[in-house]
This record gives sequence, C-alpha cells and structure tokens, in this order.
Amino acid sequence: MSETRMIRRKRQRYRSYLEGWNLLLFLFGTILFMELILRVNTEEIFFNAGLLYSLLFSGTASILIYLIAGLFKGSARTAVISAALILLTLLFSSQLIYYKIFKTFYTVYSAGNGAQVLEFINDIFFAMGKNALWLVLLFLPLIVFAVLTKKSDASNYVSSWKERGMLALTLVIFFGGALAGIHLGDKEVNSAYDMYYRNNYPVASVNQLGLMTSMRIDLQRTVFGFEPELAPPPLAEVPEEPEEPEETPSETPGEEETPVEETPVVYEENVMDIDYEAIIGETSNENLKNMHIYYSTRKPTMQNEYTGRFKDYNLILITAEGYSHYAVDEEVTPTLYKMQEEGFKFTNFYNPIWGVSTSDGEYVATTGLIPKSGVWSMYKSGAISMPFTMGNQLRNLGYKTMAYHNHTYDYYNRDISHPNLGYDYKGLGNGLDVRATWPESDLEMMELTTEEYMNDVPFHTYYMTVSGHMRYSFSGNFIASKNKDLVQDLPYTEAGKAYMATQIELDRAMEHLLEKLEEAGVADKTLIAISADHYPYGLEMNEISDLAGHEVESNFELYKSSFILYAKGMEPETIDRPVSSLDIIPTISNLMGLEYDSRLMMGIDMFSDSDPLVIFNNRSFITDKGRYNSVTKEFTLNEGVTMTDEEKEEYRKFISSEIERQFYYSAMILDTDYYSIVVDR
Repeated sequence: MSETRMIRRKRQRYRSYLEGWNLLLFLFGTILFMELILRVNTEEIFFNAGLLYSLLFSGTASILIYLIAGLFKGSARTAVISAALILLTLLFSSQLIYYKIFKTFYTVYSAGNGAQVLEFINDIFFAMGKNALWLVLLFLPLIVFAVLTKKSDASNYVSSWKERGMLALTLVIFFGGALAGIHLGDKEVNSAYDMYYRNNYPVASVNQLGLMTSMRIDLQRTVFGFEPELAPPPLAEVPEEPEEPEETPSETPGEEETPVEETPVVYEENVMDIDYEAIIGETSNENLKNMHIYYSTRKPTMQNEYTGRFKDYNLILITAEGYSHYAVDEEVTPTLYKMQEEGFKFTNFYNPIWGVSTSDGEYVATTGLIPKSGVWSMYKSGAISMPFTMGNQLRNLGYKTMAYHNHTYDYYNRDISHPNLGYDYKGLGNGLDVRATWPESDLEMMELTTEEYMNDVPFHTYYMTVSGHMRYSFSGNFIASKNKDLVQDLPYTEAGKAYMATQIELDRAMEHLLEKLEEAGVADKTLIAISADHYPYGLEMNEISDLAGHEVESNFELYKSSFILYAKGMEPETIDRPVSSLDIIPTISNLMGLEYDSRLMMGIDMFSDSDPLVIFNNRSFITDKGRYNSVTKEFTLNEGVTMTDEEKEEYRKFISSEIERQFYYSAMILDTDYYSIVVDR
C-alpha cells in the first residue's frame, strides 16, 4: 500500500470522529461534561431536577452550535466550531475560578465591569493552581478537537438540508421538553421555574438550569429588562379597637381611694409625614402606583424604650472585611472582645452573602436595603437620592461626615457611591496615603485619619476596612505575615491562623481608635457599630468548621456573625432576637432618635416589638417562629412554638411571599429613584 493511500485512510478514520453525528455527540458531551464539572464544584444539591434540565439545555445548545456551523463550508465551518469551544471553555473556566474565590457566579453586568477583578490577580493565579485539575478537564475537549481537526480533512463535510431539518425539530423537542418540565414541576422558591421566570440568584440558577441557560437568561434580562412575577401588595391592616377596661370596685365600700396618677409612655410610629393618598392619586404609572401601595401599607416599627438613647452622640460605623464572630477572642483580639462584651451582645446575628458582588454586603449595612440582583447596587445608588444613610441623615443635622477605605479609592466605584451616601470620601489614591501593600493596614488607616475628625464634634465617620481580606496564607497576605508570630500557637489550620492574623490588625485599629476617642474626651459620647461585609469565604468549609470547633451548617450557621454596637460606659445587654445586617441602619436611626420612615427600609429596628425577619439570598429565612430552608424545603419550628402542618405551610407561604416583595420593591428603589419621589417631595 502506497504512503499516500495510508495517509488518506488515516485522515478518513480521524474524520469519522469529527463529522456528522459524531461531531454533534462530541459537542453535546462537551457542554454536558462542563456543566457537570461546575455542578460538582458547587455546594448545592447535585441530584435534583436541575440535572435533567442541564442535560436538555445542553442538548439544545449543542444542536444550535452544530446547525450554525453547518451554514458555513470548509475551514470557516471548523473555525466556527473552534470559536464556540473556546468561548465555552473560557466561560466555564472563569466561572469555576470566580466561584472558588467569591462563592457565587459572575453576571453579565459584572463581566462588563470585570477589569477591577485584575487587582486580585495573585488570588486568581492561586485559585487556578489549586484547581488545576478541574481546569485541565475543562480544556480537554478543546484540546481533543484541535488535535483531531489538525489530523483530519474536515473542511469538505456539509450537512444535508434534510438532516438540518431533523436536527431543528430535535432542538425544539429538547427545548420544549425542558420548558414543559419547568412548568409542570415545582414552582416554589429556588425551583427551576422560579429561576427561569422570577428570580436571578446565580448559584441556584446554575444548579437548576445549568450555566449556559443561566447566562442566556441573564443576558436577556440585562438587555431587555426584567420584571419578576409577584404577589400583589398586601392591603393595610385595620387595627382592632381596644376593649374598654372594666372598673375594679374598691375593696372597702364607702371609702374612696386616692388615685395614683401615672403618665403612660406613648410610643409613636417611626414614619415621616408622607401624603401617600395624594401621591397615589397623582400617579399614572402602574409600577410606581404599586410601589406607593406597597410602602404605604407596610406596618411601621414603633418607637420604644431605646429610641433616642444615643441622641446627639458621635457615630463611627465600620464595615469590616471578612469579619466574623470567629475573630473575637479574649486573648487574641482583646479590644474586639471588650467591645462585644461591654456593649449590646447580639447572640443571633446573621450576615448573609448576596448574589452579585462583595460590595452588596456593604450596601446592605449602609442602606437597610436588599441589593438588586444583576448589578452593583452600591454603585447604582450613586445616582439616586439616598436620604436614610447615616451620612445623609447626620450631615443634615450638622455632623461632620467622613468616609475612608484603605484600598483603591475607586474600586467598585466607591468614589461615586460614597459621596452620595453623605460623606467626604478618601481612599488609597484619593487623599488616604496608606502604604500600598496587599492587603493594606486597618491600623495605619486609623492612625492617619482620626485627627481629621476627632475634634469636630459632632462627627460621623464611616470606615470600609480591607486588612481582613483573603487570601488567608502567610505567603500571599501582607497583614497575615505581619502578625504571624501572634497566631502560631493557635489550634487552627494554617489558613485559620492566617485569618486570625488579619483580624488582629482590625483589633489593633480598634484599640487605637478607642485611645484617640479617650484622649479627645469624647469616648463616652461616641457610638461605634461594627459588622462584616460577608463571612470569611476565603476559607474552605473544613477550615471554617475548624475555627468553630464543629462542623458548620451551610444554609444558616455559615452566615452567623458578630455585630458590635458599643459606647463607653453603657450598660451591657444581651439580645437573643434573630437579626441581620439589613437591620443595622433602622436600628441606629432609632437609637439616635432620628426622623426616618421604617416602611421605606427592608430592615427592622432590632429593639422594636415588630416580628423579626432574617432574609437570606436563597430565600431561606429565620423568624421568631422558626426557620425555613429553601434548599431542603423544610420549615422547622422553634422550641415552644406549636402549629399544625396546615398552619406551618400557610405561615411559610405568607413569609415567602413578603420576602419576594421585599426583594422586588427594594430593587425598584434603585430603578425609579423612589426616595426622590416620596421623601424629597
């Protein structure tokens, strides 16, 4: 057999691996393979209906790519398939690394602003090295295709129109079957139906629909807008008339008792004078009208015995990077421990992580609003009225209001959002000359800034810290390395020790702050509030469990955290009520005796008698009645609470519906500049 003939046979053999149904099966297998790799690497349930939908949507996508490629001939056709495989590989690989770092998936909006992620290039390379095997597997189909295409003569293959018609019909069947299953299946929170039509929670969406479909829906919503299905706003509740008290006769007939005059404390509602009746009458836009109905019929919180307790105090509000109750230790972080034990001690505080960026946690803690999915809510808030942030509330009362961040000043566009929150803002590169280490020092930030405001009473200062930032290692983290000797004897993993080393820097910063307040003579007239932006997700679950001393439950306990609310000389109190970072701004507003409208924030004053509600991004929740796990669909009653199964389900649905409204109408505040319509009016 001649050499030319042998080469021709080899090419024919290789071509059979690439053409016709083989190529289609290769594309289908590639997409499904990538979906499964991503699925394995998340902490969501692997075996559920989402596995079937991932399969059906993978089939749809592979047929679509095959049909589009079939419109071209020769090398152009091969180039189309190569381009599709390259895009798929880059998409799945980047999403895998993003999830490994941030514990969520990036959205189309975040991808459009992705240049800032390059500031974490060392962390990205570290994550790539740690997940090298998964990345190799994701690149494997592309490599296989490149090798086989190079060895074959694939350029002459052209699909027949009959075959194309059959494939188009198959595509419709696959896609229609997926939609039929979605419509006929579960429609509860976090279901495939919920993700496809109502919500945009990236982790749940990828689990229920697959990455390809999730990204397609996200792109569609980004381009064309998105209004989820919602239960109608509730009607206003009509309070019951109080019963007239019965007169108690005197024990000794004929003898008159001397009445004891007591002045009852009358608490008012935390509302502002907003004429909703007039506003609704003037509004023709149906979306705005629904907003007015919703907010006007929400039950406000009442003033209480804590109202105005810290009136006219200075306020220091801190969002601490990666801070957690694990960071509070009597020996290792004595200042944080002192502030927690001598202030309000919250035993049931949660700091949920949200769906888009790490700045969402900061947004919640500074606005009392739920972030809008799909965008950087903090950045978006820079273009609208934000009257209830502490900066704007206190600046209007004559306070000096400053804000500082010891990392790049325009990261997440804080140079746009923070001035709009009511602050004179400084960061690295914009007036705050901390050394550009990674991460930068919280202690150094305090040393450089306290003199700028400490003597201008009354003042309000906001800090966004960075020393507690991942990666938690002694080789890639300047702060961890700086404090390494102070944590070597701790009984934790190396990552746990590194994490504690970063929190020591926050502790030293707080020590310096308290000393300066004391020197200025204002320590006993300054309220300090500290919460985290998110839990330390730079630690693996086993490393977090090691810090906790037991296996940490992932749906609720993972987000349990510390909230410090402290003023020198105050009487320590313990609060067991379930509360969250969403409640911080209404709580401080009430404590300082400020005029605000509790109906217009999603959080609840932690000291009010309103029913508590802790909301998680996956729509799980905790109330004083129990907790609902939206992943397992289980509602567990608190000890001492009794309900029938029917009552439990009715209560659960009521709370879930209200949570959906809160997500939606909170996002609408951003979209409509709602505060300018009703508050600034």
